[in-house]
Amino acid sequence: MELRHLRHFIAVAEELHFARAAERLGMEQSPLSHSIRNLEAELKVSLFHRTTRRTWLTRVGSRFYAEAKRILRDIDAATASLRDEDGEKPDRLRLALGRTWPPSRSRVFCSSWSIIGRPSRLRCER
Repeated sequence: MELRHLRHFIAVAEELHFARAAERLGMEQSPLSHSIRNLEAELKVSLFHRTTRRTWLTRVGSRFYAEAKRILRDIDAATASLRDEDGEKPDRLRLALGRTWPPSRSRVFCSSWSIIGRPSRLRCER
């Protein structure tokens, strides 16, 4: 299991919609569905109930969601802690985003960047 599988699972669990989760992650729906199927195969459980109209978490999926969130939170905290000890706290971040990158994603990224202890004075340039 890779961290990306957990991130993919969390996105689908929060959106309860594969297309919206794929958009949120900046990927196509097919690879996201494939990633979730691989995760379920590895865990040997169904994490989602799926119909043509709805997607919702199974009971096991709900429990796994809480654990996946905790795991990613712990990894983020550990990474931030190591950077703080090492004195590595960048004050500038430069991203090259394509024309198709929606402005709403930039705002979400900036918010997340601030929450994990990075500079909150972010400026978008075109």
